[in-house]
Parts: sequence; C-alpha cells; structure tokens
Amino acid sequence: MNRSSEAAAMKRKRPNMDSPTQGLVDADCIVLNVVKSKKNLGILLSEVKKEANLAPIVVDKSLKSLVKKKLIKQVLNVQSKGRKQYIYMAVEFEPWEELTGGAWYLEGKLDKEFITVLRDTCLKVIEMLKVSTAEGIHDLLKKRKVIECTSQQVAEILNSMVLDNAIIEVKSSGLGEYHSIPVGSVCYRTASGVTKTIGPMASIPCGACSRISLCTPNGVISPQTCVYYTKWFNFEF
Repeated sequence: MNRSSEAAAMKRKRPNMDSPTQGLVDADCIVLNVVKSKKNLGILLSEVKKEANLAPIVVDKSLKSLVKKKLIKQVLNVQSKGRKQYIYMAVEFEPWEELTGGAWYLEGKLDKEFITVLRDTCLKVIEMLKVSTAEGIHDLLKKRKVIECTSQQVAEILNSMVLDNAIIEVKSSGLGEYHSIPVGSVCYRTASGVTKTIGPMASIPCGACSRISLCTPNGVISPQTCVYYTKWFNFEF
C-alpha cells in the first residue's frame, strides 16, 4: 500500500467526533439498542432494566445520559390509568397513536382548546359556503391558513358535529347549491339551513287545488291542460 492510499484508509477509519453515539460506554450502547428495538412502541423503564440485564442504577444513569444526548426521548403514555407513565423511545421514531392519544392530544392531555376552535371554524366555513364536503372545508382552511389541521381531523370533527346535531350530513344532488359538488358526494350544511325532505307525491299541486273535484282526463280541467301540474311535473322529473 503506498503512502497516499494508507493515508486515505486512516481517514476512513477516523471516528466521527460529531456523531451523537461517539463516546458512549458499553452500558449506554446496550440500553440504546434495547430502546431502539421497540421502535415506535417504546418501552417502559421496568422492561428496559429487565432486557438490558444491568444493575438498575446503571440503567437509570444510561437512560438519563441518552436523553441528554438526544438519542432517546420520553413519551407520556395516555393508556396508563390513574398515574403518569412514561415510555422510552429512540428519537427517530414517532410514537404509535394509541400511546399518545393521536392528533387530539397534546403532551398526553386532550387538547380541548384546539377541538373547540376547529369545531367553531368548521361551522363558520359551512355557514359561509352554505354546503361543502369535508375535503372542501379542509382545502379552504389550508389555503387561508386559518388553522393547522389534517383532513382526517376535519372529517372526525364534522362527524362529531353531526352526532351533536350542530350540522347535518347530506348527499349532493348536483343541483342548485350542490352544482359544484359531484352527485352523491357526502357534504355538510347547517342544521337550520336544511328543509325537511318530502316525497314527490306529497308535493303534487292537486292536493291543494280547489277544483280537484272537477278535474277529469280529457275534460275542460284536466292534468293535460293544468299549468300547475305541468310545472310540477317538469320540475320534479
């Protein structure tokens, strides 16, 4: 090997002093590997001590050091009942939703303020648009940067508002206010803005006609010559 290639080999072998794992003692490496092996599920302190097979005081010291070096993190487990319970997880993993409560939780607590703001905002958008799909509402919020949220959060909020009778879920007919929404698409509107749907036979003008007793097929007054009946027939069908 010539001098230049030898120097290159030495350069490749030189440890990366900027690496966060540089300088870890054996115990730290063992504990880090145990935590990493659990990926996004995390691991409880008692389980770390059991799997690392080290003295409890050594595990405690290693965990503290690894958190300080930002190689692992503590995540509050919302599934624990009655007391706060943290799990350890490598920083490169995002915790499983069941552990943190998902997008509606902040630091292990239900984010009631965010939920309230999102509900109120969605209601205002629906009142402004008269009728809209969940995707349409989310697109508007995203475009105007009103509130940062996901399309899934908007859909879940709208479903809860339907259950609370704050809004009504309907399907687009493609007509009138629904002209820009594909026929059959699920959309939402305010409860006060929806009229009661009745069957086509119930709205026939004949029921309120004062001359219904004189109306006969091919007579002077008949369905064929009735202006109101013709208008109703063309509108309905």
